[in-house]
Amino acid sequence: MRTEDTYFYDPVKGHGLPHDPFKAIVAPRPIGWISTRNPAGQGNLAPYSFFSAMCDHPPVIAFSSAGRKDSVRNIEATGEFVANFVSQSLAAAMNACSASFPYGEDEMVAVGLTPAVCRQVAAARVAEAPAALECRLLQIVALNDLDGQSTDHFVVFGQVTGVHIARAYLKDGRFDTGAAAPLMRAGYLTEYAAVGPEQILHLERPDTPDDARKLLAAWKSTDHRSKSL
Repeated sequence: MRTEDTYFYDPVKGHGLPHDPFKAIVAPRPIGWISTRNPAGQGNLAPYSFFSAMCDHPPVIAFSSAGRKDSVRNIEATGEFVANFVSQSLAAAMNACSASFPYGEDEMVAVGLTPAVCRQVAAARVAEAPAALECRLLQIVALNDLDGQSTDHFVVFGQVTGVHIARAYLKDGRFDTGAAAPLMRAGYLTEYAAVGPEQILHLERPDTPDDARKLLAAWKSTDHRSKSL
């Protein structure tokens, strides 16, 4: 691609567009639907669009909160949380949880979801979710920018200590991501991406440069409709 065919901007100086494209570029992103419990035993459930896995041995996940929101406060106090899988069927409930509920009111109950007891943590999980990850707090990082100034964002890292999977989504010993139909953030305020079985693509991972060249050649020669290479 030629230089003149690209649009460039320095974020410090502003993007110069009607809408900031950053979140639309870093997309789609899994949604961290985080359930916590405060020291008084009151539940909280909130979605976070900056969320992902950080490590698999041991399994570690992280989410970022703009401001020290209720989830962060509860995790700081209790040292635990649950990440609930957001399927397309739960889109409306997840979205409803993003409203500003009073501190101490349990969003899970307020939006009509079913709290389920966890094994390793006191916080509840969403019974309707295809999967849920019980987590213990590793650390909370207060992000600073290149000038050392606070961004007012807090990244919460948790080690997964328990995994719940609805048996309906276990197929041949694997979690069927396509059948679970994850909902993900796609960029601008109202945009989401939906994944189903038809979007799952299988790519064989190359071990050597020769393998890589062969797979690349095979990819260029196929119409990609088989969704397997």
